[in-house]
Amino acid sequence: MDKSLFLKTIGDRIKLRREELGMTQGDLAQKVGYTSHSSIAKVESGAIDLPQSKIEAIAKALQTSPAYLLGLTHYDSASKWQTYTFENVTPIHTQRIPMLGEIACGKPIWANEERESYVQAGVNIKADFCLIARGDSMIGARIHDGDIVFCRSQNMVENGEIAAVIIGDEATLKRVYYYPDKQKLVLQAENPKYEPFVYVGSELDEINIIGKAVAFQSDVI
Repeated sequence: MDKSLFLKTIGDRIKLRREELGMTQGDLAQKVGYTSHSSIAKVESGAIDLPQSKIEAIAKALQTSPAYLLGLTHYDSASKWQTYTFENVTPIHTQRIPMLGEIACGKPIWANEERESYVQAGVNIKADFCLIARGDSMIGARIHDGDIVFCRSQNMVENGEIAAVIIGDEATLKRVYYYPDKQKLVLQAENPKYEPFVYVGSELDEINIIGKAVAFQSDVI
């Protein structure tokens, strides 16, 4: 019987698979880009939360699948990889996404990029971090004060997409429109009472997009 059926955490399954392959913690660390075997020890003990990219790298190094490490499948010697099935219940799979602080939906506010905490979210949300929205400038996009906005890290977005933007040392959440031929960037609110922010020429040097908004979580019905 597959021992992983009884393992509760991703760390347990990583350790089991590593030992099945005769790998040391140092071997695995080297394959996935960690500088020390102690990082793998922390992963296996549950002291480190793994982003999806690292789960995929570890799965590749261990010659298995991310789904196996996440406990979504198991290996059956007769029928190979099998998805777990349950009668009468549906499993809910979640992940922990770093919370970076608050971001303004209105005038820019100071951007705190220190990781204060984590938020539980479904594994279907492909985000690298999340922020708490403050203000009412994005209510037309159904993002209200206090909502949690999930973002995927990237420094460019398509015109019309909502992004977390750093202006100097402050941050805001807006729709982004960039016109390279005019060297002009427009950050547009989703509330008619707010004028757009317009930046041209050398002013663009102070602007940095840190992520594309991909989902939000709200208490507003």
